[in-house]
Amino acid sequence: MIRFLLQFIVTGATMLGLSSQLPGFRMEGWKPALVAAVVLGFVNTLVKPVLQLLTFPITIMTLGLWLLILNAAMLWLTQRLVGGFEITNVASLFLGSILLSLVGMVWKAASKDGDSG
Repeated sequence: MIRFLLQFIVTGATMLGLSSQLPGFRMEGWKPALVAAVVLGFVNTLVKPVLQLLTFPITIMTLGLWLLILNAAMLWLTQRLVGGFEITNVASLFLGSILLSLVGMVWKAASKDGDSG
């Protein structure tokens, strides 16, 4: 449960960091960052799997590059749902989604227990 909550804090902190370093990626403080982290988690859990299933042939044809577009779409949807969070250009959207994915992967790898399950 603690790791689950820390995941949202890490994602929120990453969003705040991106807002200070990435032009076009704006976050108005910790509260919108944490709300955006939670909303992004829900969007990735509920919406993304459905879209992945529906667009599976496109994913195969593009050798997986389509998943970058899906990740960016989930981030775009999140910024549309959360006040105090705005992405103003496509480059920031794609770069932000890639960096958030990388931080998420590193966090999951670093926070794993010694078990294999």
